[in-house]
Formats: sequence, structure tokens, C-alpha cells
Amino acid sequence: MRDLMRILFVSKDPDFTKALIRFLGGGFDVECRGSFAIDVDAIRAIDAILLDLHTSRSEFELPSALRLLELVSKTELPPPIIVINETKERTATLDLLEKGAYEVLASPPSLMDLRIVLERGHQHHSALKEAARLRAQQMQPRLMPEIIATSESMSQMLDMAKRIAPCDVSVLITGETGTGKELVARMIHRLSPRSVYPIVAFSCANLPDTLVEDELFGHERGAFTGAQAMRRGRLEAADRGTLFLDEVGDIGIALQPKLLRVLQERNFERLGSNRSVSVNIRVVCATNRDLSDMVEHGKFREDLYYRLNVVQLHVPPLRERRDDISLLANHFVKRFAEQFQKQVTRMSRSVMHALEEHAWPGNVRELENVIQRAVALADGTSIELWHLPPMLLENFTTPPPIEQSYEGEIREFKRRLIIRTLNQCGGSKTRAARNLGIARNYLHRLINQYQIRSDGDDNGTETSKETIIIEELP
Repeated sequence: MRDLMRILFVSKDPDFTKALIRFLGGGFDVECRGSFAIDVDAIRAIDAILLDLHTSRSEFELPSALRLLELVSKTELPPPIIVINETKERTATLDLLEKGAYEVLASPPSLMDLRIVLERGHQHHSALKEAARLRAQQMQPRLMPEIIATSESMSQMLDMAKRIAPCDVSVLITGETGTGKELVARMIHRLSPRSVYPIVAFSCANLPDTLVEDELFGHERGAFTGAQAMRRGRLEAADRGTLFLDEVGDIGIALQPKLLRVLQERNFERLGSNRSVSVNIRVVCATNRDLSDMVEHGKFREDLYYRLNVVQLHVPPLRERRDDISLLANHFVKRFAEQFQKQVTRMSRSVMHALEEHAWPGNVRELENVIQRAVALADGTSIELWHLPPMLLENFTTPPPIEQSYEGEIREFKRRLIIRTLNQCGGSKTRAARNLGIARNYLHRLINQYQIRSDGDDNGTETSKETIIIEELP
């Protein structure tokens, strides 16, 4: 059984109002108003609006109706408005329709026609709301499928990505290998007007220019030995959508002018052809190289760099956003447990400690591989230290048990904060104290109190070691 259709009926004629309610009968919930002064927020729960203009009273004159129509039509998914108008002037009817009326009926209306129009308008409005709901439902899980982040640096980058996504500009995404640059590119595409068309990804890493050129531009039959048929390249496949070029810094200097021409003129020729092919694409690139440094050394064209670098987004490495490690690790545990049909639901405290203290040179991709291996090896419901790769445990010491008290939790938090800060400062206690905002003597007392061993120099200078690892005493 369908829900009641909620109708807002605006009329100054009480007799007509009573007759309408009696005729409509069951299935309709009619709210009656005698004024055009309607709160726009109140119409969000309305399925249809019925305006009665057949009286000659001043507050029901056409200008007032037009203002209300204009106001309602500006709301998100406005309900259909059916107008009952006494005048048969074509101009007045067209004005009402132009301002957003769904239908204009002559007065007095056929009550059967009125009911049919209300039903049709309600169905149309319901279809629009359902389409909007499905679009939102489709976009939500796809928005950032595996971009798990709460750190400030990632939040700022993602916020900027969301703001520029609807704008049809070139984007350059920088960051180390494994940080998730392609996920950011796909998020930008899915939030853009081009999302109804494909995003075509291509990695230029360690490929000869001839192969990159063929992949991007395609070729005609007979263009070279082995070209037995015409082949469209990635540029044509991405037409009206987004082309994602990963590791764009690996494109050779000889091929860069052809890519620049595509960005400037939006056309190109396939290999072995003189016919120009037009494309409408948005280009999003990613690189782990410093393109500005490559420009200075003549390895990357300056004009191409500025064409690609309209907006630059930097994805920070995992070691600079350690607050995200536990979120990402738990996400991967859940995903791989479902994939491998395992009962793994958690990680031990020692495992979490090891993950948070690791340097993660391979970034999120390395963390994903570590968790995948651990879930595959786990037999029970928990991941333990022996499920982690040996290299991850080389410099790891099992932390002492935490006291089950508020004070114990605070002590452990301070201890890990000091260890992390000393690592970031290369073991220098002076720099660590400055970063923590405490006196150096107080830091010395905390180091002794929490049994932390440091190889840093008390004078604030690092020892001869390039990297100083803070270890915990047994």
C-alpha cells in the first residue's frame, strides 16, 4: 500500500477546499493554507502544491503566484505545482509555466482531471527523488573507496581535491610511490562532471617512447611492422572523460611536444596518419619525481610542466601521517579477511605498536601487502607478531605491558610520543625538547623515567650516524 500523498492546497475559498478534500478521499493528506506566505523549508515534506487562483482577491493575484513559483522552483527537487487559474489568457498561462508550474488547469477544473494531474506529478517527483537517491548512493561508496585518512595533511589535500574536482583544469599529483596517487585521481574524476564517462589510466614508467606514443595516440594499419589493423589509443578512449597519466616524468623529452599539443589544441594524429583526431579530455597526472628540478636540468619541457601543473596536490608519505596507520591497517584486515574467508577481526597490541613504529618506505602499498600476508597466515581471530614479515621486526622491541589504569595509559602515550619525536629529530634531545615545547632537563628526566635509550648528543648535535633509532630497554 502506497504512502499518503501530501498536498499543500492554497485557497481562500472554504467551500471549494471542503469539496476538494471530500472528492480526493483516501490516499491524500491535504494541508490547507489561505495565504501565499509559505515557509520554503516546510515544502520539503510536500509531494505536490495546488494553487487556487480562481478568486479575484488581491492576495491571489497573478504576480503573487509568480513570486511563489519562482521561490519554490529554486529549492532542491521542488514538488510539482498545479495551478487552477480562472483567466484563459495564453500569456498568463505561459508565465505560470515558465516560472515553474507543472500544470495549469482552467477554473472550475474537472475533479477527475485534477486527480490524474496530481497522480502524474507525484510520480514524476518521486522518480526524480529516487534518481537523486541512487546517484548519491552510487557516488558515496565510490567517492573515496580506499582513501582512509584523518591526519591533518591528508584532510587538507583531500579538501582541496574536492574543491577543484568540478573545475575542468589539469591536475598534477605528486608523492612517493605507494602513497595512493591514483586513488586521488579517481576521486577527482568521480566528483567531476566527466564522471559519466570513463577515466583511462596509463603508466609511463620505464617504457620506451615508441611504446608510450603508440599507447597514447594509437596507429593506422601499416604504420609500422606488425600493425595489421587500426588501433585507437588511450587519448581516444578517454574522450569526454579523464586521462590519468601515472609517472608522467618518465615520458621522454622527444615525445613531450606531442603531449603538449594535445593539451593546447585538443587534437592529434595517429601513427601513420595525416588526419587530425579531436578529443575532449581532462588530464590528471602523477609523478614521484621533482618535475621542477627536471625542468631546470632540461629533462622536462617547461611549457608542458606549466600546462600539467595548473593545480598541484601532494600526497604525504605514510611516515608523515602515522595517525592513519591504525585506520588503514584495520581497513585492510577487514577487506582481506572477507576476501580469504578468514575469521580475523583484530590485531594484537604488539602488532599495532610494530606497525606504528615502522618507517614504511613503501607507504600504503607496503602496509597493504604486510596486512595481506598477515591475514593469509593467521589461523585464529587475531594477528600476532609472528604473522608479520621478519624485516618489519628487525628494530622492534616488544613494549612492556600497559598498566590497566588511567595513569598507565597516559604514561604509555607520553613514552611513545617522546620516542617518535626523538626519531624525527635524529636523536637530538635539544631539538626534541623544542618540538615538544618542554625544557631539555625535563625531557632528560622523562627519558630516564620511561627507560628510553637514545644515541643523540645532549648538546643538540647528532652523532656520526645518519639515522638514529630510539630503542626501548627490556
